[in-house]
Amino acid sequence: MNILLNNSSGQPLYEQIEEQVKNQIIAGELKEGDALPSMRTLAKDLKISIITTKRAYEDLERDGYIVSVTGKGSFVRGLNEDFVRDNILCAIEDLLDKAIEKAAVGNISLEEITERFALLYKEKFDGK
Repeated sequence: MNILLNNSSGQPLYEQIEEQVKNQIIAGELKEGDALPSMRTLAKDLKISIITTKRAYEDLERDGYIVSVTGKGSFVRGLNEDFVRDNILCAIEDLLDKAIEKAAVGNISLEEITERFALLYKEKFDGK
């Protein structure tokens, strides 16, 4: 598991851990049954408080990404495709909401946003 934290990002460290673990699970880098480092080990490796790693693990478990077994540790939970798709769509909606807020500030029309989105999407996926 590879976690990189940015102390100057403004995003809480526990959220950065959660986001990166979720992304690694969704991308298949972490697979069902894979053991995660203990909260203490992760805290030591990242040079952060164990309270921070505990919060991240609790949130990951609450959201259904991992399962914790007392005395054994935390493990990646099996995810079904619908669950993964719903989570990705929620993340996209959050990003689109932020884009819409920026568009409103700049008085950018829906047509302009849609056109820009279509261009970016085609640039990204036409080459694949």
